[in-house]
Amino acid sequence: MEIVDFDKVINRTNTNSYKWDKYPAGVLPLWVADMDFEVSRPIKKALADLVDFGVIGYARIPDQLEEVFVQRMEEKHNWKIQKDWLVWLPGMIPGLYAASGCVSDQHAAVMTSSPVYRPFLDAGSMTNRSLVDIPFIRNNNRWEMDFDSMEANITSEVKMYMLCNPHNPNGRVFSKEELQKLTDFCIRHNLILCSDEIHCDLIMDPSHKHISAASLNKEIENQSITLLSPSKTFNIAGLGCTVAIIPNEKIRKNFSAFRYGLAPMPTDFANVAALAAYRDSEYWHIQLLEYLRGNHEYLLKEINQIKGLKMEPLEATYLAWISHEDLEMPDFVALLEKNGVGVQDSSVFGGKEYFRLNFATPRANLVEAIKRIKIAVSQVPNS
Repeated sequence: MEIVDFDKVINRTNTNSYKWDKYPAGVLPLWVADMDFEVSRPIKKALADLVDFGVIGYARIPDQLEEVFVQRMEEKHNWKIQKDWLVWLPGMIPGLYAASGCVSDQHAAVMTSSPVYRPFLDAGSMTNRSLVDIPFIRNNNRWEMDFDSMEANITSEVKMYMLCNPHNPNGRVFSKEELQKLTDFCIRHNLILCSDEIHCDLIMDPSHKHISAASLNKEIENQSITLLSPSKTFNIAGLGCTVAIIPNEKIRKNFSAFRYGLAPMPTDFANVAALAAYRDSEYWHIQLLEYLRGNHEYLLKEINQIKGLKMEPLEATYLAWISHEDLEMPDFVALLEKNGVGVQDSSVFGGKEYFRLNFATPRANLVEAIKRIKIAVSQVPNS
């Protein structure tokens, strides 16, 4: 088995990197969710073989990819699905928009809970739907869905609840009890449950286990859209490959029709990379998790030693959600950038007084980032 060197620092500047070329020289970009690691050897080989073949036309989804994916869902996530439930797309965002758009009523609304990955907040307006945002509440230092407020704000216009599980950016892996309460809510109000589960194989706390909400019972399965992708887990986000699991034929047809006018099919580069990821790259994934957990522990310890900042342990994702509320400086993210650290402000997610930091990078980058964060905090008035 190949030993992967995740400490290897790769210079990604001036490579047309959306992540690294956003900022001027000297700023460490720890914002958007892609990892600074090389992909697995099987993925490299699959892509190289396609280039060597030399003909790059329109692609169909390989039967083997669908078979491997179906098997993976049963073995890893205890959900027995069927191949004909699958609809493939070139990214998660088109999946979220197609989900919102496939609700037939033009006056429909979608419900979600902020702070959350930005496209959740935009999906309604982008598809002529309205948004009902029920913010998360904090309970015993944990982000939780506000079911009382959800019940109080439900109307006949709300046709869908959009869930992010594991959650981006708060890092929660929702428990079976929480998911059962959510699915009961959706069934009671006849809502389609759209669940983005793109981070499901990036569990930081091994005591937690990801559960696909639609797997809990046949009733919610029949009114669900579940979105998954190898992109975050195997660092192939730039290729664009997402799959929607839609058991209900009518919902699937509506989703597919809306998708057709929204986004093309995935390319064969995406298809062969996804197959190599799911079928041949588990050794890489196991080592990745070990490395990310080490980065998480390092960051958790260091951030909580900086006066004015607070980070709680993540249950999943490689995206730290860090509070700067105690600094009483609304534009702290701008000060971080001035000191050479590029992160995402919580306002992007519909939140406030937090920032999101991507720690899927060689440890040396995190060590340097901590130094710069300490300098930035020292420049806050009255800190």
